Amino acid sequence: MSAHDHQSFCLCELLRLLWSLLLPCIYLSFAFTVIFIILIIGLRSWFQTKRKTRRSQDGRLTVAFFHPYCNAGGGGERVLWCALRALQNRYQDVSFVVYTGDQGVTAEQILDRARRNFNIRLPRAVKFVFLKHRHLVDAKHYPYFTLLGQSVGSMFLGWEALTEFVPDIFIDSMGYAFTLPVFRYLGGCHVGSYVHYPTISTDMLSVIRERNPRFNNADYISSNPVLSAIKFIYYCVFALFYGLSGSCSDVIMVNSTWTLGHIVALWRAPHRTSVVYPPCDVQAFLEVPLKEESEEKEDKKCRTVVSVGQFRPEKDHQLQIKAFKKLLDRMEADPADHETVKLVLIGGCRDQEDEDRVLMLKGLCQDLDIADRVEFKQNISYEELKKDLTEATIGLHTMWNEHFGIGIVECMAAGTIILAHKSGGPKLDIVVPYDGGPTGFLADDEDSYADAMERILSMTPAARLEIRRRARMSATRFSDQEFESSLLAAIEPLMGTEGQ
Repeated sequence: MSAHDHQSFCLCELLRLLWSLLLPCIYLSFAFTVIFIILIIGLRSWFQTKRKTRRSQDGRLTVAFFHPYCNAGGGGERVLWCALRALQNRYQDVSFVVYTGDQGVTAEQILDRARRNFNIRLPRAVKFVFLKHRHLVDAKHYPYFTLLGQSVGSMFLGWEALTEFVPDIFIDSMGYAFTLPVFRYLGGCHVGSYVHYPTISTDMLSVIRERNPRFNNADYISSNPVLSAIKFIYYCVFALFYGLSGSCSDVIMVNSTWTLGHIVALWRAPHRTSVVYPPCDVQAFLEVPLKEESEEKEDKKCRTVVSVGQFRPEKDHQLQIKAFKKLLDRMEADPADHETVKLVLIGGCRDQEDEDRVLMLKGLCQDLDIADRVEFKQNISYEELKKDLTEATIGLHTMWNEHFGIGIVECMAAGTIILAHKSGGPKLDIVVPYDGGPTGFLADDEDSYADAMERILSMTPAARLEIRRRARMSATRFSDQEFESSLLAAIEPLMGTEGQ
């Protein structure tokens, strides 16, 4: 046998050996795939039988909202209750269910808090399905690979919800996109979603790729090219599956133009996606009359810059304090004016970590020698918030890529001149020209914030009053009535899927 023939023989034997090893793996993979498909079909058939049995008993279409933190009392919960109120008024013969992970409270207590916090009363009762494993979506249980952990956890929580109650229509109203394929492919439900903030965005991918240290990119990762590359690949793979999950949605509602851009890029369903601005309680602020120019002159003895937002890292309160320090340094030449300016930080603390953050911010004020010019107000009442906003001169907001900004709208409705971050929802939707003129100001670093505050304070009372009036009129675009109208128009195709 020649050397060439010997090499060919060895190659054939090697290929034959590899094939003999690979063939069982192929058979095994095929068998597992068949078993998986049969299991999916069987589960889907079982859930459909459960739904048909329920429909035969009460004869009513059922719409379920997935909102594990429905008793939290935040802006996302206000969206939930306003949506339920609008849908109940429009669809009289439809039953509504809320999946919640709140324990130790009753349905009556949840609805009572909605009445107290948001002044929202539902036309009729809703059914609550109390889930026992909400901890599966709690970020504190996933110190590493948090996005993946919470998303997989949401699928298990969604499975618990589906086994407890099978609806006709499922709507995720908290941003747990990975529950959508569970209810669509296993439960056989029509599904919709209201997205407050994309779980991952193209901006986040850019931050990792550019090795830029931000709130979601630790310094030890951004400074290491290998770790940055690994995290970038992880984020890209996660974004792929996030997009596939979101694309299951029959109807997609987003809360801002900024969110729209990211969701369309990731979920790739532009024809099923529409902007539905969240409902802002602007009417209560609009009822407070604006002070006239003469009254404003009398108030010059005390100028207030107010910030409203939870004490979370992404709100960037440090930027507010440092920019305010620069403003005071610039005003040193006029001690009288220096005495008139005060910064008030208003917000809530979710846990001890937020409490510690407040202590850190107070320490920063001490280090900058402006502690006597900065006041912290935690968990204040609605009436006190309303009073502080209506009496303030400037409303301050510094979060990068805020998805919308309900607090910004409230400041505008209260007659406070808003100074927000030049990104996200504030830039694209809220602080935009109205009736041919500006409605506020935008900035993006310490110097530009200090410049804008100095400019606002140096304006004449008449000039400020004109901006305040224009901003107030602009804020009506985000009222409860506008939200309900947009929501019903967006969700109508989903309700029509069941013959309603």
